[in-house]
Amino acid sequence: MSRSTTRLPDATIEALRHAPFTYAEVGATADDPLPSGYAHQRREVVVGRGAQRFARCAQAVMGWQVQLRSGIAVATSDDPIVDGAIARIAIGVGPLRLHAPTRVVYVVDEDRRTGFAYGTLAGHPESGEESFVVEHRPDDSVVFVVRAFSRPGSLLTRAAGPLGPVAQHLVAGRYLRAVAGLPD
Repeated sequence: MSRSTTRLPDATIEALRHAPFTYAEVGATADDPLPSGYAHQRREVVVGRGAQRFARCAQAVMGWQVQLRSGIAVATSDDPIVDGAIARIAIGVGPLRLHAPTRVVYVVDEDRRTGFAYGTLAGHPESGEESFVVEHRPDDSVVFVVRAFSRPGSLLTRAAGPLGPVAQHLVAGRYLRAVAGLPD
């Protein structure tokens, strides 16, 4: 499984840089409550303890390793992640591969919290936002938190009905395992 990103073509970057998001509540994963009218997800896992572990996990999150180590291909404008970065993530194999354009809506760069959120652009099978944040908590634990709100954004995901949220839950589990399994 590839653990590095590829560069998006400049024309794709420019086309997506100013594309509208497919939802109105941009940045809403940063605060509670998540917006109504969407399926919500909040999952977290303790991934270790101490400042060194926090730094390692934060570096991985900001280098697209959550997605890459989960078997998701990432073509992006920026690695490491910056506010406004464009990414086309892809999951699946061959003709069953789903491509999902996203743009980073915010970056968290605090002493004890690091991460980002991306939002969906036209062509993404879902409509909504997902955040990936590593926290170094007061008890010295390091916790990886995934928060999301989404609803079907395409005919395919609408037709999938209740399978869509199940698939998202499974992918979020892969995200958690990807960070928990990072070597020190």
